[in-house]
Amino acid sequence: MMMNACDGQTKQAVVRPATQANRFYTGDAEELREEVDSFLSLHKKSRVFENVAAVIVPHAGYYYSGNVAASAYMSIDAKKPYKRIFLLGPSHHEWLDGASVNTEADYYATPLGDVKVDVETTDKLTEDSVFFYRPKAHDREHCLEVQLPFLQRRFGEHLPPIVPIIISTNDYQKLKRMAEVLKPYFTEENLFVISSDFSHYPDYEDACEVDTRTGKAIETGRVEEFIATIEANERLGKRNLATSACGQFPIITLMLMLDGHYEVKHLLYQNSGDISGDHSRVVGYHSFAILRKDSTDFVLSDEDKRLLKEIALQSIKDSLDGKPIAQPMFNVQRSMFNVKCGAFVSLHKHGRLRGCIGHFGEDIPLHEIVAEMARAAAFEDPRFPPVRREELEDIDIEISVLTPMRRIQSLDEFELHRHGIYIRKGYRSGTFLPQVADEVNWTKEEFVGHCSQDKAGLGWNGWKDAELYVYEAIVF
Repeated sequence: MMMNACDGQTKQAVVRPATQANRFYTGDAEELREEVDSFLSLHKKSRVFENVAAVIVPHAGYYYSGNVAASAYMSIDAKKPYKRIFLLGPSHHEWLDGASVNTEADYYATPLGDVKVDVETTDKLTEDSVFFYRPKAHDREHCLEVQLPFLQRRFGEHLPPIVPIIISTNDYQKLKRMAEVLKPYFTEENLFVISSDFSHYPDYEDACEVDTRTGKAIETGRVEEFIATIEANERLGKRNLATSACGQFPIITLMLMLDGHYEVKHLLYQNSGDISGDHSRVVGYHSFAILRKDSTDFVLSDEDKRLLKEIALQSIKDSLDGKPIAQPMFNVQRSMFNVKCGAFVSLHKHGRLRGCIGHFGEDIPLHEIVAEMARAAAFEDPRFPPVRREELEDIDIEISVLTPMRRIQSLDEFELHRHGIYIRKGYRSGTFLPQVADEVNWTKEEFVGHCSQDKAGLGWNGWKDAELYVYEAIVF
């Protein structure tokens, strides 16, 4: 019960009922507890990962998909203090052309008890028009509800509140916007659970073929590869193949938040034919764990650095010749160059700055952003005239590649000279590269204060209620 302090009236908590109990799973609490625990115990010797950012799990009846779902949940470190769990799934009943967030429910009921909803976050999401609340999208939907007993048994009394989201649109720009809104939450403090089954209704052999193709596309971590594979599967002409992934839109939303700092690990595949023995019409089930890489995994070899400087110089030369940025003549697929990250390119002439431009996002592959920033530093820095051809021999190129950003909660986690700082509040943001500390004699409080005031426009103390991120720079 909740009390309104102004008028003394109580407000009854809204509980979404367990509408799928006795349909996709048993409604008897003791039987459900035993069933879920039995599935989880099948994977008790499986590896538990400390850095799970998301899982992709099936949502069919437990008899068919419970084993595959359990493999994903057992990969999660249940002792990690996640702040909230985002549940993303497809709509099986309502076409939304967007995403419905359940802003009405305070709790979701299951036979094992009620699961708290993070109502503050659900309300916050709907401030963007791509998110809204449509009751019919949630009333009969099973794809999120069936995840809850697994979460309850895996996390026990430490289960964080949930953010239930149903996604139903094939508008790529809307999916991209959803990813942009969710990306600030895609941090170490939150877990994302993506609900999806895979091939629907082909025979057993065709399901294995199609699901293998789809699974490998997800493992690449590249949303373009996944979308292209889904479309290619449709052209295969497989009999009775209704879809390659019923949760393709939530999966796309997830993959739009990924970059080179994540690893997609395939855990288990089965289809309904493996359980029932009926191979004539089956549904496929995959499980994946999306792991957040440690920044120490981000390493550039001496050869990588040499080639990146070569790319930067060639980009400047091509611009002087009136040519577009050329594609590298080496195989970028076998290097770190496809990692999406930020980078700054600085030009120096006789030891003095001659231009510096950078990109702070994590949305463009490294080799492309270096080429673009080199060209911008040479010709678009408003502080300097454009670089002339006769200057090239006297110009030195310095590249700063930024490692993945990490959210911090206190300045105690920030190390001066090692970390750069990124401050964000609403639509305002600003950053200082780590090497700025080498040029000034500031304390770290002054470093952050100047960034907040001079770069983000938030005022000297504006950082105190803003989001803070740290990163490192590989400078060469």
